[in-house]
Amino acid sequence: MQLSKTPGAGFAWLAVTACVFVTAFYTFRLVFYAFHGKERFGPHDHAPHESPAVVTVPLVLLAIPSICAGWLIGPVLFGGYFGGSISIASSHTALREMAGEFHGVLPMMAHAVKAIPFWLTAGGIAAAWYLYIFRPELHVKLRQKAGVLVTILEEKYGFDRFYDWFFAGGARRFGNGLWRFGDVTVIDGLMVNGSASLIGWFAGVVRLLQSGFIYHYAFSMIIGVSMLLTYFIFFRGTLVP
Repeated sequence: MQLSKTPGAGFAWLAVTACVFVTAFYTFRLVFYAFHGKERFGPHDHAPHESPAVVTVPLVLLAIPSICAGWLIGPVLFGGYFGGSISIASSHTALREMAGEFHGVLPMMAHAVKAIPFWLTAGGIAAAWYLYIFRPELHVKLRQKAGVLVTILEEKYGFDRFYDWFFAGGARRFGNGLWRFGDVTVIDGLMVNGSASLIGWFAGVVRLLQSGFIYHYAFSMIIGVSMLLTYFIFFRGTLVP
């Protein structure tokens, strides 16, 4: 198969290939923890039991094609399974390269034994068995000696904390700011409570003018007429427009 000329392709290949070992290791670590070795539940814990059929049956139905679907990879991806409904674009060279390397399921299985991922998988399984079944005390010592490396891996290189602080925390702070300024200050404080306070103040002022005494209203009318006369005489110069 032709190697990619894309920058960083070599590092991507190395990272993906190394993940084969890591995936096999932690997968079988889980298997050994769950189904092998000494019991890890106390006398007051619920003993493990089979899940109900509503869980078991779908898992079995999903496990069957996950094991057997590989036998259909040839006709589905590279054969005429879909007829002429799907065609490979001329610009998509990756699938054409894969089709040239595919020679059937059994030859591919025989070839896999010679490939690096197969032996990395076997190495991951063997390492998990050695550390968690054959020498279960060894992984505790390695964990203690690793020191800061264990902390880095447990903290996931700090990415989760950074995402929570920057993205999730930033979104929370931004939303909290919008709530405090938009909802509390503008809508509740200014528009709702502010308008209610303004109307209450204006009603209190108007209420002072509504005393119920006729001589108060007559006096107010005299004051008003006097102000109008003053305006027209001194500011307009005449009472006639």
